[in-house]
Amino acid sequence: MLFKKLLRTMGQYKAQFISMIIMIALGIGVFVGFNMEWVSIEQNTSKFFSDTRFADYRIVSEAGFTESDLDAISAADGVKAASRYVSVNASVNGDKDRTLALTVTENPEVSFFIVTKGDAYDETDTQGLWLSDQYASKNKVKKGDDLTLTFNGFDFTFTVRGFIKSGEYMICTRDETQLMPDLAKYAFAYVSPAAYLAKTGMAYYPQINVISSMSKSKFTETANAALGNTYMILSRDETVSYAESQGEAKEGKTMGSIVPVLFLAIAVLTMVTTMHRLTAKEKTQIGTLKALGFKNRRILLHYTSYALFIALVGTILGTGLGYGIAWIIMNPDGMMGTYFDMPEWKLYKPLFCVFIMLGIIAALTLIGFLSTRRMLAGTAADALRPYVPRKVKPLLIEKTKLFHKLSFGTRWNLRDIFRHKARTGMSLLGIVGCMVIIVAVMAMNDTVNAFLKTYYEDAMNYSSRIYVAQTATDEERSALIAKYDGDWSASIPVELKAKAVSLDVYSVTKDKYRFIGTDDRRKTLSSDGAYVCKRLAKEFGIGAGSTITVYPYGTNTPYTLKVSGILRSVTENIVITDAYAKSLGIDFKPDSIYTSTQKADVASDTAIKSVQAKSEIVETFDSFMEIMIIMIVVFIVAAVVLGIVVLYNLGVMSYTERYREMATLKVLGFKDKKIGGLMISQNLWVTVVGMIAGFPLGLLVLDVLIDALASEYEMGMAVGPLTFVVSIALTLGVSLLVSLMVARKNKKINMVEALKGAE
Repeated sequence: MLFKKLLRTMGQYKAQFISMIIMIALGIGVFVGFNMEWVSIEQNTSKFFSDTRFADYRIVSEAGFTESDLDAISAADGVKAASRYVSVNASVNGDKDRTLALTVTENPEVSFFIVTKGDAYDETDTQGLWLSDQYASKNKVKKGDDLTLTFNGFDFTFTVRGFIKSGEYMICTRDETQLMPDLAKYAFAYVSPAAYLAKTGMAYYPQINVISSMSKSKFTETANAALGNTYMILSRDETVSYAESQGEAKEGKTMGSIVPVLFLAIAVLTMVTTMHRLTAKEKTQIGTLKALGFKNRRILLHYTSYALFIALVGTILGTGLGYGIAWIIMNPDGMMGTYFDMPEWKLYKPLFCVFIMLGIIAALTLIGFLSTRRMLAGTAADALRPYVPRKVKPLLIEKTKLFHKLSFGTRWNLRDIFRHKARTGMSLLGIVGCMVIIVAVMAMNDTVNAFLKTYYEDAMNYSSRIYVAQTATDEERSALIAKYDGDWSASIPVELKAKAVSLDVYSVTKDKYRFIGTDDRRKTLSSDGAYVCKRLAKEFGIGAGSTITVYPYGTNTPYTLKVSGILRSVTENIVITDAYAKSLGIDFKPDSIYTSTQKADVASDTAIKSVQAKSEIVETFDSFMEIMIIMIVVFIVAAVVLGIVVLYNLGVMSYTERYREMATLKVLGFKDKKIGGLMISQNLWVTVVGMIAGFPLGLLVLDVLIDALASEYEMGMAVGPLTFVVSIALTLGVSLLVSLMVARKNKKINMVEALKGAE
């Protein structure tokens, strides 16, 4: 009998049941999806790094390392494995648009790769090349094909033996200026040390990669003692593949702890209000069951099962939605597939998600239990009396003359708002939540677009960047600068307070490279001080007027710099002019030239290591913006669903609570249109207040997200007029749509039925 009643009640209140299930499914889905994403990133990348023996430390020296240097490092206590390592950018088959990072590691136990197809690695092969499988697929390269790689003006021909993936190049970008990988144009390949020696006739290795569990400070001390000099040492945290993958995991964790909280909080609070109103509406039914002899315990169990049913169905659907969200993000053809190049894309569900979901089910069930127990108080006769909303004292404003000058509708709505504070508060929370999400994601898009325009369109005022070969003479460097009439820079690896950073020396006389201040405006460099990037300034408390001391690696000569200002930058660097560098006696050599010459017009030269077109960097924006647009659409859809579900549920609740009042108005001669207008106007009041509160809260959430998700890009918040218009239009539209849907129910009011109940 009670089971049949359960089904009938669900049909009678299907709007409330469906809306609650959707709310819980959304909350659980977003929570599970984002947390599965970051856990899956950690698990998959960790296994990949382990399988490819990703190095813990990289010791760098342009002079190169000898075999005796390698032996000294390998013999040091705490070093598990070490290998000399070299990676150079070489153009493919004379095509300047396609470049491979040609890589050699002497020890397959350090910084190696896994073969996905083709022949196994052969360290004695002097002709073989193991190529990125993504590059091969995108460029239709087959096993056995010959590739001619050009580096420093020399051509080297290799035969493709197999196709690979490497942890060192899991995120394969040329440098920090390239936001997204483009594996059709820039990828990687490995050859054996034997092939390297046979083709070049030398064994120049500017890097030793090491696997060790020592801390960086301890390893630095050990390595410098073993080599008898001070070298730049980079930990795995300072490499693109590892740092960015960990950053993505951290971002997912942040999103998993911020966005789902909003959905779940609204779901739980809405459940409180909905279950209370549902049991209040069922008060007479509860009294009837008591009169028929049903025990309180059985009645309590029956109505509590409603909440349990909603929680279970919502959780099951939410779990499926969570897997869907995680798969959209974490699959080879998904959002992360455009960023990560790794062999496995397994989804991992963290154990804490299971406990959280069980806790949500328990909490929602408890809400149903407490709501029902309240209605069971008293005798069967008490329970049979219809639920009457509690009386409220007259508002203070009702005692004023102004209140009595207000229209009837305004007075009626004000009284209802204060009589049903919980429902009004939940409606307000739904509007604020909808507004916050839309504003945050729209403004994030504005911020990213402003960043791209400011940094890549304005600051990078060149067509091509020429990377000068390390072997180039001073005369050759000067000749290249003069030939291509460009600005130039020199990067010097230095240590700042035990942190490896780049000291970048710039000569800017042709307006090919510009600098952006923290106010997002161009900044002209003075020749009497240094400019520190925003991240370093924040980390070390550096400001204009401060002094900092840097230590170039490989020397014992420190340099003290006066800080003239703070810049925005995509790299952790310190910028000075060539004049200031000369005044301090800093030794440098130009290694990059910024020119208006197109990449295709840059002639091959032994003094040129490689050329990067600005257009190649800009092209990667498309992939980046595609991901951004997908995220925006997903969140806006979620926000709209959130708004519709919450407002419709509460609107139906409002209609139920005011059923007798609206029936009275109809008896008094009010038309359906007039009564509907009263309900719509009240919702619009709440909507306006919610939008006013939601807009600044959305910007606050955006500020938190920028700091947590994109701090490495040093973005400045930007909000365009479209964000303002769209957020208001969507939120207002959702509210108006739901109000119209609820207002149409006035036509179904049965005046006799509504008014015949006992007071």
